[in-house]
Amino acid sequence: MNRLSIDERAQIISALVEGNSIRSVCRMFGHEKRTVTRLLVEVGTACYRYQDRVMRNLNCRRLECDEIWSFVGAKQKNVSKEMAERRIVGDAWVWVAIDAETKLVPCWLVGTRDAGCATEFIADLEGRLANRVQLTTDGHKVYLNAVIDAFADQVDYAQCVFRRSRSRFRDDADRHSGVMAITIGAKRRWLVS
Repeated sequence: MNRLSIDERAQIISALVEGNSIRSVCRMFGHEKRTVTRLLVEVGTACYRYQDRVMRNLNCRRLECDEIWSFVGAKQKNVSKEMAERRIVGDAWVWVAIDAETKLVPCWLVGTRDAGCATEFIADLEGRLANRVQLTTDGHKVYLNAVIDAFADQVDYAQCVFRRSRSRFRDDADRHSGVMAITIGAKRRWLVS
């Protein structure tokens, strides 16, 4: 089996990091898609292990958590019964914690947008911190029990809840881009202090 040299690996990963698609990287460097995806999985696994090992005993002071929606293979509404049985397609949520000052990402989780994933994510975050933090999330209710279970009263926790207007657009660009709401205000609720 042929192996990619260190230089080839570095070039491929650099191209992917710069935003090139897997198919374009295959064309650019003359490698099969299977080779590029295998390298991507190998590097991703190494990065995950490194981050899991190193991101411990962190002195963060202000953290923000949120979820990002994506999908694998097909959006959930388009998943057929056969696809669902294989359980490799559909909606996916990336739970992310970020340090508001340094932009460090101490932990993340890919899963569903439910209480089980919230609990696992927040418990992982708590285990990585060295001191009391100010934690802010959106108004997603599953965070409430997850934060209390993980931190008890050893956290300053608030939810930032946005009020949005669905009836007007800022300008024609919003109307044509599909933006259906604008933020008209925000309110922070302190829940644990």
